[in-house]
Amino acid sequence: MKKTFILLASLLSLQGCMYTAPDKEEVLGIIDRVNTYWQENNSPEVRPFWDNAAYHTGNMEVYFLTGNENQLAYTKRWAEHNNYCGATSNNKEEWVYSYGERPEYVLFGDWQICFQTYADLYNLEPDTVKVARAREVMEYQMSTPNNDYWWWADGLYMVMPVMTKLYNITGNPLYLDKLYEYFSYARSIMYDEETGLFFRDAKYVYPHHRSNNGGKDFWARGDGWVLAGFAKVLKDLPEDDAHRGEYIELYTKMAEAVKACQQPEGYWTRSMLDKNHAPGPETSGTAFFTYGILWGINNGLLDRREYWPTVERAWEYLTTVALQPDGRVGYVQPIGERAIPGQIVDVNSTANFGVGAFLLAACEMVRYIDAH
Repeated sequence: MKKTFILLASLLSLQGCMYTAPDKEEVLGIIDRVNTYWQENNSPEVRPFWDNAAYHTGNMEVYFLTGNENQLAYTKRWAEHNNYCGATSNNKEEWVYSYGERPEYVLFGDWQICFQTYADLYNLEPDTVKVARAREVMEYQMSTPNNDYWWWADGLYMVMPVMTKLYNITGNPLYLDKLYEYFSYARSIMYDEETGLFFRDAKYVYPHHRSNNGGKDFWARGDGWVLAGFAKVLKDLPEDDAHRGEYIELYTKMAEAVKACQQPEGYWTRSMLDKNHAPGPETSGTAFFTYGILWGINNGLLDRREYWPTVERAWEYLTTVALQPDGRVGYVQPIGERAIPGQIVDVNSTANFGVGAFLLAACEMVRYIDAH
């Protein structure tokens, strides 16, 4: 009997250790340090292209978590500076959605991610001007017969959540119909059924493209965009949406695949299945994965017992290696679309989108702590 009691006590103690979360105040302090450093060193008066807009998706999560009005004011300044627009052309005949940074690339998702934040700002203080351009662009896009708007993995984070947010503002079911139609096209050209992961775009599909070891080359930040995009969509998608079960199935399969290729040090290498292709830590993909998995645990889609060790290792990397004492977030791969052999990614490598991803993960960690 005594032996049984000791064994049971040991198991309970071990189980408690398995789920040991960081201190909440410590995490809130990290969030403040990271965001204060970024905002004090970077003006909000910048264009609404994807990299800046990705930061603001993280900053808005900070506001929703903490209610910090100073940090909200930073995003308001950015949105007002850009007149709640993405790309600025008003001539619909010239609107296109291939890659481009000029005003006519209105239908390109890199110029549409800003609509996520404009929608969030509208929900805080409704004013039609905040979503007028978003509705004009997306409703024009939905009126066309084209369905190939999302032709790269990043676009799934950029625009899928725009569709659910605008559905919830307008009640127009076409947003959810087109969400599924556009996503189905993206899946048809990028999704790998065998692994449950997404190639960055059609150029990188195996065997046309291979990593250095001759295998499939899945780019960590690209798949990070997708997993985080699923989390954001499922957060806002109606429970009775006809395709909700399908999104959940893809999300959970992807989370399992992501978990399986995490490095022992807690990060994911840039080529997820070939650690020698571009070796070493990378923060943006790691942070998006951490956010996506934590969101699943917090919302009952991923088993806490199975996935917490993955999160714990990733959090250790993010807060002891990527995070610097002054609040700078390092080891962020620069703007690009693939894992590049020989590219230097080090403690001095930082970027707006990497900070946004870090903030998403940290906010979700606080929610995990609050729930457990």
